[in-house]
Amino acid sequence: MDLTINQLHQQLEAQGYICDQDLVITLYLSLKLGKPLLVEGAPGVGKTEVAKALAGALDTELIRLQCYEGLDENRALYEWNYQRQLLKIEIARGSCDPAALEKDLFDPEYLLERPLLKAIRAEKRVVLLIDEIDKTDPEFEAFLFELLSDFQVSIPELGTLKAKHIPAVVLTSNGERELSDGLKRRCVYFYIDYPTVEKEVRILQVKVPQAQEELVRQVVRAVHFIRSHLDLKKKPSIAETLDWTRALVALHADALTPEILGQTLNLFLKNRDDQETLKREVGLSTLVEQIRGTKEDFPASGRVTCHCGHHHG
Repeated sequence: MDLTINQLHQQLEAQGYICDQDLVITLYLSLKLGKPLLVEGAPGVGKTEVAKALAGALDTELIRLQCYEGLDENRALYEWNYQRQLLKIEIARGSCDPAALEKDLFDPEYLLERPLLKAIRAEKRVVLLIDEIDKTDPEFEAFLFELLSDFQVSIPELGTLKAKHIPAVVLTSNGERELSDGLKRRCVYFYIDYPTVEKEVRILQVKVPQAQEELVRQVVRAVHFIRSHLDLKKKPSIAETLDWTRALVALHADALTPEILGQTLNLFLKNRDDQETLKREVGLSTLVEQIRGTKEDFPASGRVTCHCGHHHG
């Protein structure tokens, strides 16, 4: 399905994915050029959701390869079904030509498809998500080059298998290590940052529609203050903002208070030191007063004045 830029934007938002025009245009060009999209950004800013929303927008299957240290070709591409091959050998023992049997054993029906091969052999265009590519080794990146350039894979026993339909490929990276130039050359690149206040308000309104608007705005102001004013080991992500908002709704909260903030702190700050940093450098009461008195975004000074007259930040 060929979509215009505006149609693509509308379809993504229909999937509940709120995105900027820059991302829509980059995604559109990735599809038009037939090149993979490499999306980089901090954990939890919505990189994986790009692929999920795109699959929904294109009304097709999402095939996901979750990357991890030590991932190799067999786990990503294919394995032979050794149990079925052994069973075939037992059944055919003594009743068939060995050469014919060997050829039979390496028929495609004995392949166990892993995500990459599944995407190549799909009967219709799919979305292939290669998630957290930065967790793999450089050797695995090099293995991907043939797939990402020519959308084909080589299997020694079968030869080269070309894609029946070129998949829409989305790779994500948390930036844990620098990716190779070879990989970047084969991709269209986009960086996703933490959203603006208004964008995150829209995301919460779409994802948690039962939350009252004032509560949503207080949550977003609090999260933005924490991200921009405190030196944390792990900044709260959009996913954690969503979890926190859902928790507040479950507790029937219609506004933030120091008490409710303290009770739900673990929903968006998942590191003990970060929780103590917020309490020590700002204080829960001061944060609540600050976000209730703020109409728009916070000042960029990074300093908060509490009732004792001391500055924090």
